[in-house]
Amino acid sequence: MCTDAHKPIHFCKENLYLCKIKFRPALDLKELSPTNAREFERRRKPRSQRRFKIRRVEMPRVSRSAVPSTFTVMNMVCGYAAIVTASDGNIVASGWFIIFAALFDTIDGFIARLTNSASDFGVELDSLSDLVSFGAAPAFLAYKSGLDTLGIVGLLISAMLMVGSGLRLARFNVQLTGYKDYFSGLPTPSQAMTIAAFAVWLVSENVLTSEQKLGALIALTLTLSLLMISKVRYEKLPKPTQEEFRARPVKFSLVILASVMILIFQAKGLFIVMLCYIVVGIARSLYDFFFEEMPNEKLSASNTLANSELSKKQSS
Repeated sequence: MCTDAHKPIHFCKENLYLCKIKFRPALDLKELSPTNAREFERRRKPRSQRRFKIRRVEMPRVSRSAVPSTFTVMNMVCGYAAIVTASDGNIVASGWFIIFAALFDTIDGFIARLTNSASDFGVELDSLSDLVSFGAAPAFLAYKSGLDTLGIVGLLISAMLMVGSGLRLARFNVQLTGYKDYFSGLPTPSQAMTIAAFAVWLVSENVLTSEQKLGALIALTLTLSLLMISKVRYEKLPKPTQEEFRARPVKFSLVILASVMILIFQAKGLFIVMLCYIVVGIARSLYDFFFEEMPNEKLSASNTLANSELSKKQSS
């Protein structure tokens, strides 16, 4: 109970509640404690009235970029499945999961270009998925395929695949301006498919001894890691259009031949195809390095000079 109810004050000193007494107009809040002042201000504010209202729930709109992003997520899931199966010792299943991840990566890019639904979100999601499927997964697969026998040295050698993939993807995102018909450096899916096909092939067929297998795996891992961060040019897959087929019939024929070879020989065929792809890129870069392409003006001038000399010899 309030003992000061007979006095003309507004706040009760015994508790924190307002007394139901006569309101004094000139009440100085400084005379009250901070807790009582806050309670007084809260009671003075009018309470807002709320009424029940049923809001219409709108279904989220599915954008066009959701379709290629779905295949990108499937790419990431396959990469994670490859890591899990490799940890269980199932090298064959891990290698095929990496190959399926590369297939989903190709499909999502094709759908994004077909539907014109490329976005910054899709680019970032694709890079993260590639780092899992084509960086961490093949590195762990190479480690479980024989590099684990070297201890910490094998761990560092296999980690070069993941580091090289991260650097390759970061450079690709920075230089993502316009369309180019070639890759600068070995693409991460090609590196991952090479490691996966090699591991699956050696498990399926005992063609090498343990020492030969370990040496080949070390050489392959180091070579692929360096090629990813290099500036060696590698051709892109041609677009499946009639115009592209008419412009580049040889490239289409090679792609069809490689597909038939993979279907017949499976992992061994895929490994041979990827080795040919890697060697052709290196040979092309060496040719471009040692043989400079002449501009059209100099080429026409040299042809004119050669024709004039030939005409002088014929007249003489």
